[in-house]
Formats: sequence, C-alpha cells, structure tokens
Amino acid sequence: MASPPTAPLPITALILAGGRGARMGGADKGLQMLQGRPLVQHALQRLRQQSLPPAHVLISANRHRADYEALGVPVLADDWPDFPGPLAGFLAGSTHAGTPLLLTVPCDTPRFPLSLCERFAHALQAQEADLAMVATPERDARGALRLQAQPVFCLLRTTLAGSLQAYLQAGGRGILDWSARHRTVLVAFDRADDDPQAFANLNTPDELRAAEAGPRADQAASRASSSSS
Repeated sequence: MASPPTAPLPITALILAGGRGARMGGADKGLQMLQGRPLVQHALQRLRQQSLPPAHVLISANRHRADYEALGVPVLADDWPDFPGPLAGFLAGSTHAGTPLLLTVPCDTPRFPLSLCERFAHALQAQEADLAMVATPERDARGALRLQAQPVFCLLRTTLAGSLQAYLQAGGRGILDWSARHRTVLVAFDRADDDPQAFANLNTPDELRAAEAGPRADQAASRASSSSS
C-alpha cells in the first residue's frame, strides 16, 4: 500500500513592502489605496484566503511602521542601509519566521492566486528543492510563449538565511543570481483556469489608477447591458 503524502511543512508568509517606491514617485507603495484599502491589505487578505493558509504572516517595511502595525501583523525592517532590495526582506523574514518555510509576496500584486501557497508547497516537497518560484507564460521577441520566472513570489527554506546573509554581505542583490546557487523549482501558473493577470503588479500611479477604474468600469458596463436587455 502506498504511503500517504507527507503533510506540508508550516509556512510563514512575508509581504514585501520595504522598497523605495521609485516608480510610484517615491510613495510608500504598500500604503497606496486601491478600492478603499491600502495595497498591503489586499495582499494580507489574499494570504488569509489561501487554500493552504500560512501559519503566520509578517510584513517587511522600512517606512511608516506604525501604519503597517495598525493592520495587526508583525512588521520587520531590513537590517541593511539604502534599501538593498527584496533579498534583504527575504533575510529578515527567514531569520524571524520561526517555521521551516517562508513564502514571499510583493505588496503591489493584489490578485495573486489563492492556490499559490499550496502549489508552492507541493512542488517544493515533490522536487526536494531549496526554493520554489513562480513562472508565468510571457511572449518573447518572436511572439512565442515562454515561461518566465517571477522571483519575488518565492517559497524558500529558512535554513537558507546563512546563504542570504553571505550573498548580501558580498554585495549581491539579484534574486535570480542568488537562487541559481540552490535547488530551485519553477512552478508554472499556466493552467487553463489560471488568471493571466494574477501576477500583474501596480508599479506606477497610472497602473494604480487603471486598476482602480477597471472593476468600476466593468460594473458600469454590466449595469448598462442589464438595463438594455
């Protein structure tokens, strides 16, 4: 008789909100409003609705700490000066998680899949990998669809904290460059029922305004269609 599948290891989720927000005009991106709530709150809700909910949720933020703490979630700051990038958040999360696995998601992607945590956990376990990373279908210069890594969406073993520390101390900053040193599995989100816009991020004020207008425009069109039928 086949043995039952091993239960996934406990996971801590980390929302990355510690960047400069350069493309957002220097604004603290996680606190920008979308449909009446800050972006970071959208991410928090998506994590709580996961098919495999994380055991704990943390926020990585380097500014406006009190605003983030008001959401009732522990807030971590980078231990590095000058906003060195997402890997500094990875390291802070790995150090403070208290679980074997750390899930990282950016604060500016309000529609990431509710199956993200579960699919990551199963892929990491099946491949006995050190970390798992999202891959989405993108068109190359010739128009062909290819899977492209989305490295800020990551599930990693917190035992990699020492590797992260050494890499950052040596001046490294790239997630893909660092992850190439470890056993990495790409998890494709290209099923027929996967939302093709699930990993679209809101980097600029224009993208934020478009996202704000989108649902309302759809609702208005739906009402107009109903009234004319």
